Order: sequence, then structure tokens, then C-alpha cells
Amino acid sequence: MGAHSAATRRGHVLTHAGRGRGVALLLLATAASALLVALYARGAWALGFVALLPWLLALDRDMSVARTLAAALAMSAAFVLAAFGWFAPAISAYTGTPTTAAFALLVAASPVLQPQILAYAIARRLAHRYAPALRAALAIAAWLAVEWVMPRLFGDTFGHGVYPARQLRQLADLGGAGLLTLLLLAVNEALAIALRSRGRDAMAPVAVALALPLLVAGYGAWRIASLHAEPAGPRLRVGLVQASIVDYEQRRREHGAYAVVRDVLDTHFALSTDAVAEQGVDALIWPETVYPTTFRQPRSAGGAALDAELVAFTARAGVPLVFGTYERDSNGEYNVAAFVDPLRGPLGAYRKTRLFPLTEYVPPALDTPALRRALPWSGTWRPGDGARVFPLRNGDDEIPVVPLICRDDVDPRLAIDGARLGARLIVGLSNDAWFTDHPRGAELHLVVAAFRSIETRLPQVRATTNGISAVIDDTGEVIARSRMGERTVLTGDVQLREHAAPPAVRMGTWPGPLALAALAAFLVSRWLGIFRRKRRPSTPTNDTPVVHRALLLGTPQRLAVGALRACSRIGVLALGAVALARLDNPAGMLAQLRQFAWVVLVPELAAFVVAWFAAARVRVDGGALVMDTRRRRIEIPLRSLVGARLWRLPWPRPGMRPVLASGGAWPQAIATDGAVALAGAITPVIDPPLGPRSLQWQRALALPGWRIDHPLIKFVLFPLVPALPAFRLHQHIAYGGTFGEYYTFGLQAYLGALLLWWASWAVSLVLIAGGLRAIAEILSAAVVLLRPVAAVEARRGLLGVARILYFIGVPLWLLSRLLGG
Repeated sequence: MGAHSAATRRGHVLTHAGRGRGVALLLLATAASALLVALYARGAWALGFVALLPWLLALDRDMSVARTLAAALAMSAAFVLAAFGWFAPAISAYTGTPTTAAFALLVAASPVLQPQILAYAIARRLAHRYAPALRAALAIAAWLAVEWVMPRLFGDTFGHGVYPARQLRQLADLGGAGLLTLLLLAVNEALAIALRSRGRDAMAPVAVALALPLLVAGYGAWRIASLHAEPAGPRLRVGLVQASIVDYEQRRREHGAYAVVRDVLDTHFALSTDAVAEQGVDALIWPETVYPTTFRQPRSAGGAALDAELVAFTARAGVPLVFGTYERDSNGEYNVAAFVDPLRGPLGAYRKTRLFPLTEYVPPALDTPALRRALPWSGTWRPGDGARVFPLRNGDDEIPVVPLICRDDVDPRLAIDGARLGARLIVGLSNDAWFTDHPRGAELHLVVAAFRSIETRLPQVRATTNGISAVIDDTGEVIARSRMGERTVLTGDVQLREHAAPPAVRMGTWPGPLALAALAAFLVSRWLGIFRRKRRPSTPTNDTPVVHRALLLGTPQRLAVGALRACSRIGVLALGAVALARLDNPAGMLAQLRQFAWVVLVPELAAFVVAWFAAARVRVDGGALVMDTRRRRIEIPLRSLVGARLWRLPWPRPGMRPVLASGGAWPQAIATDGAVALAGAITPVIDPPLGPRSLQWQRALALPGWRIDHPLIKFVLFPLVPALPAFRLHQHIAYGGTFGEYYTFGLQAYLGALLLWWASWAVSLVLIAGGLRAIAEILSAAVVLLRPVAAVEARRGLLGVARILYFIGVPLWLLSRLLGG
């Protein structure tokens, strides 16, 4: 009994020691990642590809969900301190809170400031039973989805640190800066998989980690060259006035409100006059809230005189003026950017949409008298209602511009909406005075704002109170900038270009919603049991022979069917890419149908004809290989077969040739999805033997389809789901009722129009299905390379997700478009 107790105590001691070493290792790994993140955030952009690697390797230890959550909390706190440590002293300076308390508040708020880290770690832990590639994909999807659902306070995402890499950052025009976060996380995960693997198994993830940045850099170089090759439009010379007057409140207390406004205006008038007279600027931009009273809504006779003086100055200068001020209505007061034209006077104002919480406004759910007493600096401004475009005079022409005020430029949707409304230039106004002693915050703000120009391919000018004012071109390059705290007029020439809207403008920042949809699809698939492992007999028994639908193909027939189906599949992907590129200028229905008929239908029908004559049912029955064709039955005794040769290239589907005992192979190959199982039922000898990756890939290709995969259901009946509502809406718009065309032009015209709408939607859904299937097969092939034993389950799950996105995602998307107008 005593010996047993002693052994138990020793076991507990060893367990606690192991836990202690595990905690120490996790803290050390978190600290290492935090150090790399800190260096990455300060310009060492290449470290972003390995910054999370130490923490990921520590997470891959056998930890419970609770320990994983603790690790995620530790990492979120370390991440915030490493990348945003400057924010604590800024809070202290603004509110008067002790610096230590500000740091404690920052650490406490880290799960709210960086919740994607928690979601990422938990998703990784919950998916630990799946293949490493699938686990990484789910974790990355969780990160991107949470960033989309819960935008960051500063609009930051991990990919923003790649900004110094000019070629890499161009990826953002495909869907936003979140794509760079996806790139960094994917490389970190690939390297983690490689370090956990051994020998040749590590080669594939290392290749992925090297290839992804190179491909993105290649795209960036091509994109920059293509932008510079586009036709140049008008050139605008802009003067950004940075007066560095920041102590408004103290000046009000000492000299009164009117004297402060007088001093601010006189300073800006003087700087602006020099800019117009000596530097020949075409437009003047003043910072946010530079006119610290309501414009065109004077509160006194003195205020009305100042308004008139400002308008008169613009007329004398002969150039348009954009400046920050206030306006109010019955709902409250707004932070606005006012536009004054030298010929027409005031044109209107844009109301700031993204207010800073707990300073410019208090969220209604938190707005209580107690909170107001605790935070006396909290404002009462009201948010605006979204992007607006205003004209900026340039000689006899007018340039449409989208204004963004301070925190507006951390929201890509506002800049994208402005681009969709026709803007050709982004005009930013900001008051970064609280960053005076903390330039890291101003640098971050500038980088985040620069991504708006990459995503929209619109140049940008930013006027700030005391820095950093900047001129940014359509590649995101800062071509002119001011220093923090200097009084200056930053002059820059903005080159406008004529170019098509980039994908980020046409489709928005889609990685976040797509990641959320993928996670939802995975959860539904998991609930339906798609990812559940099922035991199946390795070979069928003679009592219950398995019948394989197959094609008996000679070499010429195989080449014909394979080439025709390759043409058809490539045609689907090509037409899908063309349709995606023409979202803003789609081709007509008839033109799309003609293209589809020649590129897809004709080769597919030709392949079907060849396959129809080669169709057979194959089974192993009664000691013989039985092949029933449309014209005859062929039986080969199993004793006369000594092996089977599987196709190394499973195209147009997996296949095999029986090897005869007399020498040579059967003249016709048997093409069937169950080629591996059929070969195993004939003989245990596969000559030549396939490697584990090829064998697992062929087994993955043998997965049975679902009934809803039948072309009649998928491409004939299902297109009616979107086609009928769209056709009915068209009838109401064009003819005033559901049967308007029938009453006007007769039954033949009505049915012809319905057929055209159905055919158009059928073609569109074929392209969507082709794209989803291509993505699923590419990801499945990646799993085969990284973890061959998981190939079957991975392909089953990916095809299930593709089905859900197709049969559920398309109707939901159509419903959202209809409800959203």
C-alpha cells in the first residue's frame, strides 16, 4: 500500500513537471512569436511569413481546449503589445490615465482588439483530427471570417505589414488586404506542417511555402506594369495644408472660441495663398475639423461673417477647397468634409461614417450617465450614411472624388463604394493630433489608408492636422509625405488613369464572407456526416458482386474521349474567368449561349457519343471477369489473368488493363471510377506498382456521387430555382406583370423568353459548378501531396462543401440580392 502511494505521488510529480515544462515552452514560443511580430510591424515584412511559426508549433502539442484557449489569450495579449504597444501611452496622454493602467487596459482588451487569434486557435484545436492541410484551411477561414464579422478598431489585418513589399501588396486589388493575411497564414501553416513531417513528406509543404510568395510577387510585378501601361488621364496638382495647430481646447480656455477660429483661419489662409501663388496648386485640402465650428449654420453673427470670408477666399484663390468642419440637423451634430467651389460656392458636405468609439461617440447600448461621467471626453457626434462623391474642379473639367474622414479610411467598403459611384480620386482628411508623440500610430494609419488605393486603384491625397500628410498613387506608393509636427503645405501631382475597375471593386472584400460561408458549409457537412469516416470492405465478395459502370476503350478511343472532355472542362473554366472579368460589363445572353455551345457543349457531346458506344457493365462473378457491352458479353476466367495495370494518369477517368497469363495486356482498357477496387478483385498483382500518392488519389476518385449530382438535376432542374424568380422580375419590369409578354406578343414569344432565361442561368450555374469543382480538386490534390492517407476523406469533404455552396449558396446569394435591392 505504501509502495503504491509512493508511486502515485511520483506520477503526480512527473505530471506536474511535464505540465510545467509545457507551460514554459508555450510562453517561450509565444514570446518568440511576439518578438517576430514586433519586428514585422516595424518594417521587417519578410518575418511575417514565419512570425507565428513558434506559436503554431507549440499549439500542435497535445493540449485541451481550455489550454488552447489560454494559449490564444496569451498570444492575443502578446500580439497587441508587440504591434500596438504605442497605443497605451497615447491613451494615457489623451485621458490622463497612468501609463501602467493604460497598458493593463490594453492587455485586458486584447481579446476584443484581436479576437481572430482566439477563433484561429480554437478552430485549429477542434479540427486536430483532420488532415493538417484541412485543419490549416479551417483555422485560416476562422481568422478571416472573424475579421470580417468583427472589424478591427484600426482596420488592421495581419497582411498590412507586407506593405513595404511593393509587388506583394498588389494582391490586395483582387479582394482586399485580407488576401495578404491569407498568404501569410498559409505560409506559416505550410512551414509548420513541414517541420512536423519527415524526409520527403516535408518537400511538398516547403514547396507550397516557397511558391505562394513567388506567385504573388509575379502577379504584383505584372499588375504594376499593366497599370503604368494604361492611358494617362488628367493631372491634378494638390496642396495639402498641415498647420500643426493641435491645442484647440487650451487655446479656447485662454483666448476664447472666436479668437481660436480666427487664428486657425488666418494661418490656413496664409499657407494656402502661398501654395496657390508660388506652387500653382489646382486644389486645396485642409484637415479634419480644421474649421472648429458649424459651417453654413452659424451660431452667431461672427460665425456667419467667418463663413462668408471662407467662401470669398476660395473665390479669390480660384481653386476648389475641401476642409473639415461640422454641421448639425434635428438628429445631432456631424463631423463633415465641406466642398467649396470657386465659381459656385458651397457644394455640400460628406458626413463622417466611421466614428471613433468612446471619443467621438458612445455606442447606444453603452451610453449611460455613469459612463459619461467616467469618460467626460466622449463626444455626441452622429455617423453619416455612407460614401458620397463630389466634383472637384480642375480648370474646365470636374474630377469626381470620394472623401474619407480619419477612421473612414480603415473601412475598405467606403472607398470601394466611392469607386463604384464613379470616383477617380480619394480625398482623405484626418486629425492625428493624439499621435504627435507616438508616430507609430500615424504610420499605421498611413499604411492602412494606402491599401484603399491598392484595392480601388484610385490615387489618394491625405491632409492631416500635424502629420502624416501624403500623396499616394494607384499602386499604394507614397510619392510625397510630410513629417510629424511640421507646419507645411505638401504639394503633389496626382496622375489619374483610365483603367477598368479591379476585382476588389467589382466583388468587394470577398475573402471574409467566403471564409464564413466555407466554415458554415463545413459545419453543415459535419452535421450531415460527410466528414464521418465509414468502414467499407476493401474488396467485394463473389456472393454479392459489385457492378462497375465502365468504358471499354482502346488507345484511340481513350485519347479522343480524354481530349474532348479536357477541351470541355478547360472551356468551362475559361468562360468562367471571362465572365468574372466582365462583371461590370457582362456579355449578352445570346452571345454567352453561343460561346458556351461551341466551347463546352460541342466537345462534351462528341465525347458522350464516343463513350456511349464504349459503355459497359463490368463485374467479377463466378470466377470470371464479366464485361457486358451494348452488343455482347465478354468473360475472361480469372485464372487466365496474372495482374492488372492501373493508369498512372486517371483521365478521362481512372482505368486499368487486365494482364493475361499468356503475355501482354488485354487490348481494351476498362475505364471506371472503381478501377482500384476492380483490380484488387481480379488479382493482388498491380504491374507496375503505384506509389502511395497515386494509389490514394485513384481511391479518392472512386468516391460515389450523390443523386443530386446527376446532370438532369444539377444543370436542368436546379437552374429553374434562380431562373423563374429572375424571369418573373424581368416580366414585371419590362411588361408590367408575370404574363405581360404573353399578353403582348403571344405564347411562343413568352416561352422563348423563359427558355432563354433558363438557358442563361443553366450556363451560369455550369460555370459556377465548374469553378467549385476545380477548387475542390486542386485542394484534394494538395492533400494527396501533403498527407496521402487523408486523400479519400478530404476529397469527400471538399466535394460535399462544393455541393452545399452550389445548391444552398446560390439561392441564398440570389435571395440576398433580391432583398437588398
